[in-house]
Amino acid sequence: MDERNVSKPAMRGHKLVLNNRTASLVTGVKDVLSFDLNEVLLETEQGMLMVKGTDLHVNRLSLEKGEVDLSGNIDSIAYSDVHAEQKQGENLFARLFR
Repeated sequence: MDERNVSKPAMRGHKLVLNNRTASLVTGVKDVLSFDLNEVLLETEQGMLMVKGTDLHVNRLSLEKGEVDLSGNIDSIAYSDVHAEQKQGENLFARLFR
Protein backbone atom coordinates (compact mmCIF):
# COMPACT_ATOMS: atom_id res chain seq x y z
CA MET A 1 0.00 0.00 0.00
CA ASP A 2 1.32 3.39 -0.94
CA GLU A 3 1.90 5.53 2.17
CA ARG A 4 0.92 8.69 0.33
CA ASN A 5 -2.64 7.39 -0.13
CA VAL A 6 -3.22 6.83 3.58
CA SER A 7 -5.76 9.45 4.55
CA LYS A 8 -5.19 11.52 7.65
CA PRO A 9 -8.08 13.10 9.48
CA ALA A 10 -8.62 16.54 8.02
CA MET A 11 -7.83 19.36 10.40
CA ARG A 12 -10.91 21.48 10.86
CA GLY A 13 -10.72 25.17 11.49
CA HIS A 14 -11.34 26.52 14.96
CA LYS A 15 -13.56 29.46 15.74
CA LEU A 16 -14.81 30.97 18.99
CA VAL A 17 -17.75 33.37 18.91
CA LEU A 18 -18.80 35.07 22.15
CA ASN A 19 -22.05 37.07 22.29
CA ASN A 20 -22.54 39.47 25.22
CA ARG A 21 -20.68 37.09 27.57
CA THR A 22 -23.83 34.94 27.74
CA ALA A 23 -23.65 32.71 24.64
CA SER A 24 -20.81 31.12 22.76
CA LEU A 25 -20.35 29.00 19.63
CA VAL A 26 -17.13 26.98 19.42
CA THR A 27 -16.10 25.09 16.28
CA GLY A 28 -13.14 22.78 15.73
CA VAL A 29 -14.00 20.83 18.89
CA LYS A 30 -12.50 17.35 19.12
CA ASP A 31 -13.90 16.32 22.51
CA VAL A 32 -15.69 17.60 25.60
CA LEU A 33 -13.56 16.50 28.54
CA SER A 34 -15.74 17.82 31.36
CA PHE A 35 -18.52 20.26 32.07
CA ASP A 36 -20.54 21.52 35.01
CA LEU A 37 -22.32 24.74 35.95
CA ASN A 38 -19.03 26.59 36.57
CA GLU A 39 -16.59 25.19 34.00
CA VAL A 40 -16.49 23.59 30.55
CA LEU A 41 -13.29 21.95 29.30
CA LEU A 42 -13.00 21.31 25.56
CA GLU A 43 -10.28 19.81 23.41
CA THR A 44 -10.09 21.87 20.22
CA GLU A 45 -7.93 21.96 17.11
CA GLN A 46 -5.94 24.76 18.78
CA GLY A 47 -5.44 23.10 22.16
CA MET A 48 -7.39 22.79 25.38
CA LEU A 49 -10.07 25.44 25.95
CA MET A 50 -11.41 26.16 29.44
CA VAL A 51 -14.54 28.28 29.79
CA LYS A 52 -15.37 29.45 33.33
CA GLY A 53 -18.46 31.18 34.60
CA THR A 54 -21.75 30.58 36.36
CA ASP A 55 -24.87 28.72 35.27
CA LEU A 56 -23.05 27.32 32.19
CA HIS A 57 -24.98 24.95 29.94
CA VAL A 58 -24.02 22.94 26.86
CA ASN A 59 -27.03 23.64 24.64
CA ARG A 60 -25.87 21.78 21.55
CA LEU A 61 -23.05 19.33 21.02
CA SER A 62 -22.09 17.83 17.68
CA LEU A 63 -18.70 16.10 17.72
CA GLU A 64 -19.28 14.95 14.13
CA LYS A 65 -19.34 18.61 13.09
CA GLY A 66 -16.98 19.68 15.87
CA GLU A 67 -19.41 22.27 17.25
CA VAL A 68 -20.51 23.22 20.76
CA ASP A 69 -23.03 25.90 21.78
CA LEU A 70 -22.66 27.22 25.33
CA SER A 71 -24.83 29.57 27.36
CA GLY A 72 -24.63 31.11 30.82
CA ASN A 73 -22.58 33.87 32.44
CA ILE A 74 -19.11 33.52 30.91
CA ASP A 75 -16.35 35.01 33.09
CA SER A 76 -13.18 33.72 31.42
CA ILE A 77 -11.88 31.76 28.46
CA ALA A 78 -8.37 30.29 28.53
CA TYR A 79 -6.35 28.15 26.12
CA SER A 80 -3.61 25.65 26.82
CA ASP A 81 -1.41 24.09 24.13
CA VAL A 82 -1.51 20.66 25.79
CA HIS A 83 -3.55 18.09 23.84
CA ALA A 84 -5.34 15.29 25.70
CA GLU A 85 -3.94 12.43 23.60
CA GLN A 86 -0.36 13.54 24.27
CA LYS A 87 -0.64 13.25 28.06
CA GLN A 88 -3.14 10.43 28.68
CA GLY A 89 -1.30 9.24 31.78
CA GLU A 90 -1.46 12.58 33.59
CA ASN A 91 -4.51 13.85 35.37
CA LEU A 92 -6.45 16.77 34.00
CA PHE A 93 -5.19 19.44 36.38
CA ALA A 94 -1.54 18.48 35.87
CA ARG A 95 -2.01 18.96 32.11
CA LEU A 96 -3.70 22.35 32.45
CA PHE A 97 -1.36 23.94 34.97
CA ARG A 98 1.96 22.65 33.75
